[in-house]
Amino acid sequence: MIWISAISVPLLVLAVAVQWWRGPDRTHTRHVLVATGLSFLLGLTINQIILMFIHRIRPYDGGISYLLISPSADPSFPSDHATATFAIAAAFLLHKMEQMGFWFLVAAVLVGISRVYIGTHYVSDVLGGAATGIFAAILVHQLYREGTRIDRFVTSIL
Repeated sequence: MIWISAISVPLLVLAVAVQWWRGPDRTHTRHVLVATGLSFLLGLTINQIILMFIHRIRPYDGGISYLLISPSADPSFPSDHATATFAIAAAFLLHKMEQMGFWFLVAAVLVGISRVYIGTHYVSDVLGGAATGIFAAILVHQLYREGTRIDRFVTSIL
């Protein structure tokens, strides 16, 4: 669980990035990858806004859990790890890439479990992070449309 928690987000970002050159329908795949990146960034931005209003202490600071990793100075709610991983999974699922989305969702659930297991988050922190990530992916899906001028420009890079 410590390993999953430590390398999950960079590994999932890498798994997304290497798909830039994958598949027969590269234009659609690249659109999904850009939307995924935007969902990831928007979700983490929303978390920063939430942190201006909610300052929940971590479970190990409250004596509720035993911490298995180095402590964090950030507030507990919402979980950035959950936000990032669920934003990735939701973006793939919303853009009809169900097979990859399923595996990213499995990874996101494992990451959420790992964050609780290692003592750095409450379950509600992970659920809040998941909600933020999913909300960000839905918002990006509604606003960033495939085939627009900006989409064609961004997806034609490389």
